[in-house]
Amino acid sequence: MSLTGFHIEYNTAMELSNLRPANGSVKSRKRIGRGTGSGRGGTSTRGHKGDKARSGSKEKRHFEGGQTPMQRRLPKRGFKNINRVEYIPLNLGKLESLVQKTGNTSMDIEAFVAAGVAKATDRIKVLGNGKLSSKVNIKVHAISASAKSAIEAAGGSVELV
Repeated sequence: MSLTGFHIEYNTAMELSNLRPANGSVKSRKRIGRGTGSGRGGTSTRGHKGDKARSGSKEKRHFEGGQTPMQRRLPKRGFKNINRVEYIPLNLGKLESLVQKTGNTSMDIEAFVAAGVAKATDRIKVLGNGKLSSKVNIKVHAISASAKSAIEAAGGSVELV
């Protein structure tokens, strides 16, 4: 029995070797540059001349068709120092409130992390804004001169990590 060009035998079992795709479901790919008789010879669907007609033609991601590219049109200002050390600021007023809240007079990096002031990888710098009345011993990465004098005046100590 023949159905649209397929021969099916009912006595044989369906196996991988018997499987065929449905009629018209598989198209052959375009074969470009196989002579004029193929219908795609000559320029091989690339048009006449121009950059895209040449071999090795590939536009860069930032190419804007010959127009001055965006990275050249925009003004360049400023400077990004790759060696900059970023500190988390901690004012004396905030330090005072932490001491009052936790009741801890000895503060180090782990205590600041537990209080949610900084992350474990952050560097902390104490600044002299605010009032400090409690005696507190701190271990931080950096401290301003006014903050250091205020802590020592209140009877505390400062240790740099």
